[in-house]
Amino acid sequence: MSDQSTPSTGTSGASYAAAGVDIEAGDRAVELMKEWVRKTRRPEVLGGLGGFAGLFDASALKHYERPLLASATDGVGTKVDIARRMGVYDTIGRDLVAMVMDDIVVCGAEPLFMTDYICVGKVHPERVAAIVKGIAEGCVLAGCALVGGETAEHPGLLGPDDFDVAGAGTGVVEADRLLGAEHIRTGDAVIAMAASGLHSNGYSLVRHVLLDRAKLDLDRHIEELGRTLGEELLEPTKIYSLDCLALTRTAEVHAFSHITGGGLAANLARVIPDTLHAVVDRSTWTPAPVFDLVGKTGEVERAELEKTLNMGVGMIAIVPGQSVDVALAALADRGVDAWVAGEITDRGDHGTGAALVGDYAS
Repeated sequence: MSDQSTPSTGTSGASYAAAGVDIEAGDRAVELMKEWVRKTRRPEVLGGLGGFAGLFDASALKHYERPLLASATDGVGTKVDIARRMGVYDTIGRDLVAMVMDDIVVCGAEPLFMTDYICVGKVHPERVAAIVKGIAEGCVLAGCALVGGETAEHPGLLGPDDFDVAGAGTGVVEADRLLGAEHIRTGDAVIAMAASGLHSNGYSLVRHVLLDRAKLDLDRHIEELGRTLGEELLEPTKIYSLDCLALTRTAEVHAFSHITGGGLAANLARVIPDTLHAVVDRSTWTPAPVFDLVGKTGEVERAELEKTLNMGVGMIAIVPGQSVDVALAALADRGVDAWVAGEITDRGDHGTGAALVGDYAS
């Protein structure tokens, strides 16, 4: 627990418990989460849960010629409100790991370890443990260890059922294997990897359109979704870390782009050099029904949807033309739905960055 202070010695004076902080509940939450944290353990991790800092044996990096550490931090935004409304807490942690570790893998780095921060209005031990369970499951999917974290109880600032999550992660990449814009060339292919759904971005728009304006019930079965609205909105973000690393070992990869807040074009533009331009053809895929649901229900223009939501693409790999077949085969072997969605061209009159062209396949 955070913000611990010296307890009052008076019998009728103020106390930490009277102020709304339950240290015993926090201790119970730690006990419940221990088994899930153990499942993420890597051989480089020293010590156990409960120390003031997580320890990672850096001697494991000795075989690197010039190891570069990559770090990232993120949260899952207002998707936590959907989890709170649904009373489902064991998936939001996977979203957190995806947001952090899939940013790290973009440069070619192997995820090593992660820490989390869970802030609640009131500690419900089983609820906190469920959140950590999701984080631990995400760490296993990303190949990293969960080495520590913090659970903070903030009565008076948050309601008893309110919470938020954030995390930070570290990875490592050999300097001469660092991926990025400097490797991209004209004629490279843009390979898209399918998203599992909305992932963890744009939920302020989604909530505004579907819940606040349309007043849709989260328990309502939506025929075009094939499940309830709440189940769709809580679909965990796909974690691509190990898939991307496997791809770099199988095929030549010049760059990755994690499609998060800002949409496909804006995130792809972040890895495109000023002299080149990325063209993505919408006709190469059909966005999942949830995107159409948001667009039609809220009368949201396509440009607004595309700069807010991932539109069905969660990760991009940019590879040379001769590596396309090998790359697609490698991703298919790992069960990743992927396709060639575009190409890299000279800048010409297009300007810098990336653009979507054509219409989505029906």
